[in-house]
Amino acid sequence: MIPIQVRQEEVGGDLNFEAICIWAAFGFMLDKDTFYKNIFWNKPTNNAWHYTPGNFSFDETVDKYASIFEEVIKEQISDKKVILPLSGGLDSRTLAAALSRIGGKPFTFSYKFQDSFNETKYGFELAKIAGWEFKEYTLSHGYLWNVIDELAEINQCYAEFTHPRQMAVVKDVATHGDMFLLGHWGDVLFDDMGLEEGIGEDELVKIVVKKMLKKGGLELGKDLWQAFDLKGNFEDHINERVSQLLGNIKIDNVNSKVRAFKSMYWATRWTNVNLQIFSKYASIALPYYDERMCNFVCETNEEYLKGRKIQIEYLKRYQPAMAKVAWQNTDPLNLFNYQKYSSWYNIPGRVLRKGERLLNEKVFKKKLITRNWELQFLGEENDKKLTEYLFKDSLTSVVPENLVEKYYSAFKTENQVYNSHPVSMLLTLSFFLKRHNKLLF
Repeated sequence: MIPIQVRQEEVGGDLNFEAICIWAAFGFMLDKDTFYKNIFWNKPTNNAWHYTPGNFSFDETVDKYASIFEEVIKEQISDKKVILPLSGGLDSRTLAAALSRIGGKPFTFSYKFQDSFNETKYGFELAKIAGWEFKEYTLSHGYLWNVIDELAEINQCYAEFTHPRQMAVVKDVATHGDMFLLGHWGDVLFDDMGLEEGIGEDELVKIVVKKMLKKGGLELGKDLWQAFDLKGNFEDHINERVSQLLGNIKIDNVNSKVRAFKSMYWATRWTNVNLQIFSKYASIALPYYDERMCNFVCETNEEYLKGRKIQIEYLKRYQPAMAKVAWQNTDPLNLFNYQKYSSWYNIPGRVLRKGERLLNEKVFKKKLITRNWELQFLGEENDKKLTEYLFKDSLTSVVPENLVEKYYSAFKTENQVYNSHPVSMLLTLSFFLKRHNKLLF
């Protein structure tokens, strides 16, 4: 079971600068850390993770997955009017397949960025197959600034603000039902971690740290560590913390061990933070968080979990019409032929799509929006809001203004992709410190 985030309303005491540095680097707090030295996150006890694979064939495993998955969903949604977000990925598609078999009639929706590709087409096709109501939303440039104060209150600034796209539409969406049915964490449970067995402990720590670090996060954490005049070395501090937490997980198989680590420390402190956006407006059902799903994964051969094979086979076997809808990862190929994505078979299509993108960018000067931060940070109006919050006294009284300027300038003039995370974390820290000061004084 992956425990839900416990809201941290308490404010007081000395700031935990070591924890803030890790938060800046990873995008989430580690273990029981909060922004304060004398306040700790109430982490639920969880000893459920293990790796004891049973002697089942792949076909038997898929059938077992179907039985448990559909039973969990049926119990969790009960007689509620379900709201189902649909995307081009696998997790929401498996929920859709299960609901269609159970006989549910949810309200479904999807959203896309303004000036982006048609990301809602997958959800539309899936809903059409099942005969469900569907609504398309378009997230406009700069929507963040209209909801940023509420978002800071909901997630308490424990996760940065550019990722939770649902914040732009959740108020309207919630009027269409009683409960959100969400596929969070299915992509972690039902895939391997890409690791070779036999990796030593020190190497495994480095790999896990690298997986958690965001682009530009290590540099920001190191700069903050120095600015806060903390003792020791920031990278050593991170490695020691992660090594201790990994050491507490008594699983020999490295892929299973890292999956357990991510579920215990990553889901609880990053993914779950923004689940509170949904739960503020309606109840939520999380089938992939159910203990039965955890046990199923722990008892499943790692070979069967590689490459999302169980979810893909479930869809092909139990809802083939939905499996024939293009998979966003391999568009225009679907779950029956996605293996051909990198082969000669798909080369003409890939060349054509890349040519269309280049034509739009180079000739028509129309840049396709594909990342969350592009919608919220690019453009003159967005820049005005961004600088207004970045250079507030609440932030620069704690973080040297020249350090804020360093990352803002690097984002504007050097590598936007690499520096978008540091800028977003500084923006979020500005809101935390504003709230901290307001509640203290």
